[in-house]
Amino acid sequence: MGDEELIELIANRVRARLMAGGDGPGYTRAHHGHSHGQPNPTNSGGSQGQHASCDTENGDCYECGMCAVQRTQDARTIVNFGAVRVGARAGSGKVLSELAGYIDHTLLKPEATRDQLRELAEEARQYNFATVCVNSVNVRLMTQYLKGSNVPVCAVVGFPLGAMNPRSKAYETREAIRCGAGEIDMVLNIGALKSGDYALVLQDIKAVVEAADPIGVKVILETSKLSHDEKVMGCVLSKAAGAAFVKTSTGFGGGGATAEDVALMRSIVGDEMGVKASGGVRSKEDAQAMIEAGANRLGASASVAIVTGARGGQGY
Repeated sequence: MGDEELIELIANRVRARLMAGGDGPGYTRAHHGHSHGQPNPTNSGGSQGQHASCDTENGDCYECGMCAVQRTQDARTIVNFGAVRVGARAGSGKVLSELAGYIDHTLLKPEATRDQLRELAEEARQYNFATVCVNSVNVRLMTQYLKGSNVPVCAVVGFPLGAMNPRSKAYETREAIRCGAGEIDMVLNIGALKSGDYALVLQDIKAVVEAADPIGVKVILETSKLSHDEKVMGCVLSKAAGAAFVKTSTGFGGGGATAEDVALMRSIVGDEMGVKASGGVRSKEDAQAMIEAGANRLGASASVAIVTGARGGQGY
């Protein structure tokens, strides 16, 4: 079976599934069997609707989100509810040791200096984060900074536009792995997807997946730039290409994750793939909505809120 036939077959099955009403915009983790018997983060005891800073003396936390220092139970609830990993930027501050293993410690700004990257590595050593995520040009340097630690390096490929040919992305992937990368996050060809050139999109993702093998690949869709059907096809093609995750956003594309997008993505990829909500997740309520919608990883803004109570941020 050729690529175009495979795409059409999968797309038809997805359309039939959606039309049958089994998994619509209201799809949540409970619908696919992960939340039974687990705590509901929406009832974790956070103070909502307040308009004050954290009251450290009384232990109250109002507007700062998921503060792991003042409200450790809220943070643990998110993890217990199914989060596999969450992301954080450099300068995260105090982090609970039991949460650090879920965090991709990330610095992707183009103006990032070597001093900032060294600080990122030192923080990763100190807190034993799951990975340090950097642009591919910084992988070798970060690998050197992390030498002797058990923290791997995650490299982004085709970041942040995705506007590279498949051979270029595959080459960047191989080079990143050669320099020490242990995970790959790629941006798909957004223009090809919007043009309906599904064979090229599939080729693009497969080239990276094959170049990375056996390392798993996360495919960033940049959902804010896509229609409903384009999001569906992006998920379908990522799954057909053998990717490990689909991800909402780069954090650099002018939009971020929504609960509706996460629910749609989970309904398409099922339990066989991961879903990461990234970009614009700035509060405890945002994080809860994303997890209930089906995300099992969260972007940088949620992680900062979880581990330090910080607010805002782009959130890669």
